[in-house]
Amino acid sequence: MCRTDREPEPGNAEAGGGADAAAFTALLEDSAEDLYESAPCGYLSTLMDGTIAKINTTLLDWLGLDRKTVVGRMRFSDLLTVGGKLYHETHYAPLLRMQGEVSGIAMDVKRTDGERIPVMVSSVVKYGATGQPLLIRTTLFDARDRRAYEEELLRRKQVAEQARKQAEADRARLQEALTVLQQSLLPDMLPPVPGMETAAYYHTASPERLGGDFYDVFPLGGQRFAFFLGDVCGKGPQAAAVTSLTRYTLRAAALHDRDPVAALTTLNQVLHERYAGSGDPRYCTAIFGTLEPGPEPGRIAVRLASGGHPPAVVLRADGTAGFLPTPGGLLVGVLPSAPFTTATTVLEPGDTLLLYTDGLTEARTGEGRVDRYGDEGLLAFALDHAGEPPHAVVKALTDVLDGFGHGLDDDTALLALGVAATGSRTTN
Repeated sequence: MCRTDREPEPGNAEAGGGADAAAFTALLEDSAEDLYESAPCGYLSTLMDGTIAKINTTLLDWLGLDRKTVVGRMRFSDLLTVGGKLYHETHYAPLLRMQGEVSGIAMDVKRTDGERIPVMVSSVVKYGATGQPLLIRTTLFDARDRRAYEEELLRRKQVAEQARKQAEADRARLQEALTVLQQSLLPDMLPPVPGMETAAYYHTASPERLGGDFYDVFPLGGQRFAFFLGDVCGKGPQAAAVTSLTRYTLRAAALHDRDPVAALTTLNQVLHERYAGSGDPRYCTAIFGTLEPGPEPGRIAVRLASGGHPPAVVLRADGTAGFLPTPGGLLVGVLPSAPFTTATTVLEPGDTLLLYTDGLTEARTGEGRVDRYGDEGLLAFALDHAGEPPHAVVKALTDVLDGFGHGLDDDTALLALGVAATGSRTTN
């Protein structure tokens, strides 16, 4: 079989070419001592007490020392920093005596000018024929690039940690500001209404977002009071702006005209004129009502109108309960003009009127959180708690909300207005 890549015979320069033969000759003449002295890492050999018997030029150059100063006069530990020497005496040397070999330990050696050089140190004990330890051979790898890399990693980690702490602080300040702003959109406390008890509750689905639910109770003069509860579309600062506008518009409208339909009509006009042409239409649902003494002592007459809002629930003292129909009523602010109608009822001693936002009825329940609490769940709750005062109804409904857990993903506002039962004290 013919071969064209036959290897040249040693010494035959012409067979493999002059360059290959010269390289091969140079390798044969290369000295192991030269390889040792010029190695890219530091080498040294010490007696068992640590006295340096041999050291290569590479390590001497790192340290800025000459061979006469080192060999036979210094120990390996003398090349280390104070901390490195302590570690060598308490950990490295005892471990080497026990195991006969130690690999890849980080230490620092010191130059004559005081500079520290990080190195990775490995040592092995050489034994004689009788098993007697004779000397220790140690290799030192320059770890300055690795140390720089580790320091850069540490620096970046510290920068990231500082950024994380700053982000947490900013988030805490933002959450505090959002909480203050959210509280400013709700009444600090409900005013006392003669002959009645009132209670309210607001659940924020996310502390990091401003909610759009709102409620209020305020006097109209004489023995008349007004109340409202609603839900602005959207979340965040834009919804908060609409909430603020809605609250003050309804208050001002009620003082001008106590008719619930007139109040919602005014709000509809304001919202539509303000946002319809902005390219970002805003609207809300709302129930607005008034309270005044009824035709008989101890009774309260209620007149209310709804703009696209879930119907109020009346819990009667006799143990019955039901939704108060509010026919008609479009979302407030969608159209230039919207029809609203008035619904009326009379609250007797022990009766409670409950208003709520759809976060309650839209809450997801059951296994897998796939079912809705819905109107059926709310009506069943109302029947179970009919005859209870407003604060007890709201407390019980708050427990229901807490039980939804992650199924409650929308803000929810509750407002309960009830006539004090005979012989009870009025509370707010």
